[in-house]
Amino acid sequence: MIGSTGRVRAFACASPVDMRKGFDGLFALVRRELCRDPLSGDLFLFVNKTRKRAKVLLWDGTGLCLYAKRLEKGSFACLWREGAGPGLDLTVTELQLFLEGASVVGRIALSPAPFLLTTENRRSG
Repeated sequence: MIGSTGRVRAFACASPVDMRKGFDGLFALVRRELCRDPLSGDLFLFVNKTRKRAKVLLWDGTGLCLYAKRLEKGSFACLWREGAGPGLDLTVTELQLFLEGASVVGRIALSPAPFLLTTENRRSG
């Protein structure tokens, strides 16, 4: 799987994207729509209107990588909802499930929230 470390995060654009966009067009969408740094090493997912095609943009430290998938049957889960923000945070596992065709991605949380060490956690330990 792409970006298999726990430190890598995944973000999905919550609106349909023109799949004719390449490196530069998707790079601009990450900055403009998702308000993220495309050179962070995180994964950025884009899906077209018919949900038959998806692309993932990734900076691997030496250059941009663009992964593409086209479904022959069925469609990807719908990531955009009425009134939703510009982006959707996913775990790498959720991204993998999405690319494999899971229909629940984006509808319900599939992974627990990240554990953050707070002063209260330290006192109870």
